[in-house]
Amino acid sequence: MTIVDSSVWIDFLRKRDLPHVALLKTLLHQQEKIATCGVIITEVLQGIADDKQFRETEKRLYTLVYLDLTRTHFVTAAQIYRTLRNHGLTIRKPIDCMIAAVALEQQAALLHNDRDFEAIATQFLLQIRR
Repeated sequence: MTIVDSSVWIDFLRKRDLPHVALLKTLLHQQEKIATCGVIITEVLQGIADDKQFRETEKRLYTLVYLDLTRTHFVTAAQIYRTLRNHGLTIRKPIDCMIAAVALEQQAALLHNDRDFEAIATQFLLQIRR
């Protein structure tokens, strides 16, 4: 299972010709198990101005495996943030720690285009799809 971060979905929706978008297209074509969570859905949908595209994207996201965030995920996210901070790395968006916590708990790979996940992977066994 692969969790696809909003950074990839946004580039996908903007039809950008980038390696992570090509990999997402391959995963979708091969009908791989693609997952999301609430914070990713929020990040993707909040930037869509057009109502029709909003509804179409929402429907597309509903077809993915949905992973709930629990209290444990939020505590793990705080631990990820604190660990990295103690190693001199500051994560720009705490939401990325939440997504990483879900990926770690699910032992899911993460497809992204966000340097925060690279920093997290230096201290945690976060599986990155490339």
